[in-house]
Amino acid sequence: LFCISDPRTAPWPLVRSPLPVTLLFASYLLVVALGPFYMRQRKPLKLQCLLIAYNLTMITLSSYMFYEFLVTSVLGNYNYLCQPVDYSQSELGMRMARVCWWFFFSKAIELLDTVFFILRKKQEQVTFLHVYHHGTMLFNWWSGVKYVPGGQAFFIGMLNSFVHIFMYGYYALASLGPRMHRYLWWKRYLTVMQLCQFVAIAVHSSYNLFTECPFPDGFNTAVFLYILSLIALFLHFYYRTYLKGKQ
Repeated sequence: LFCISDPRTAPWPLVRSPLPVTLLFASYLLVVALGPFYMRQRKPLKLQCLLIAYNLTMITLSSYMFYEFLVTSVLGNYNYLCQPVDYSQSELGMRMARVCWWFFFSKAIELLDTVFFILRKKQEQVTFLHVYHHGTMLFNWWSGVKYVPGGQAFFIGMLNSFVHIFMYGYYALASLGPRMHRYLWWKRYLTVMQLCQFVAIAVHSSYNLFTECPFPDGFNTAVFLYILSLIALFLHFYYRTYLKGKQ
C-alpha cells in the first residue's frame, strides 16, 4: 500500500509524476538563492494591493479546506484514532481525495510567501525554518495525495488549514501597513498555536505506530519524524524571538 499509487488521483494536476513538483522545488530553491542578488541593487517592491489580495485568497482557501475536511470526516464517521483511506469511488471518498489535492496545491501556492519576502527585501524572514517548512510540505503532500489521499492524513490537513486561517489573517492585517502594527500583538500566540498543532499531529501519528490500524505505518512514521523536526525548529524560533530577546 505504501508504494501503490491511488488511480483516482493519478490524472489530477501535478500528481502522476514526481517531476513537476521536483522542478517546482528546484525553481523555488533557485529563487531563494538568486533572488537576493537580483534585488540587491533594486528598491524593495511595495506590493501592498497584491499582498492584500493574496492573503485574503489564502484565508478563503484555508477556510474552504477546513470546512471540507471537517464536514467530510463527520459525514463519513471518521475515527480520529484510526482511519484507513477510502479508495472507493464513493461520493465521500472522492470528496476527501479532492480536498487533499487542494491542500497539496495550496502548498505550491504558498511558495509565493518566500517570493514576496525577497521582492520586498525582507530577507531576514527567509530563514532555514521558512524554506525547509515550505519546501518539504510540498513533497510531503504530493506523496500523500498520490498514495494516501484521506484516512489518517485528513487530521493533518484539517488542523493545518484551521491554523492557516489565522496565519494569513495576521499577514493580511500586516500588509495594510504600519498603522496596523499595534493590532498585531498576538503574533506570539500564533506561534504557540502552530506548536500546539504540531504536538497534536505528533500524538495522532505516533498512536497508530503502537496499535493495529490499516493505514501505512511508513507514512505515520514519516509524519512523526517530520513533525519532531518542526517542533524543534519552532521551539528554537520561539526562544530566539520571544524569550532570548527579552533577556
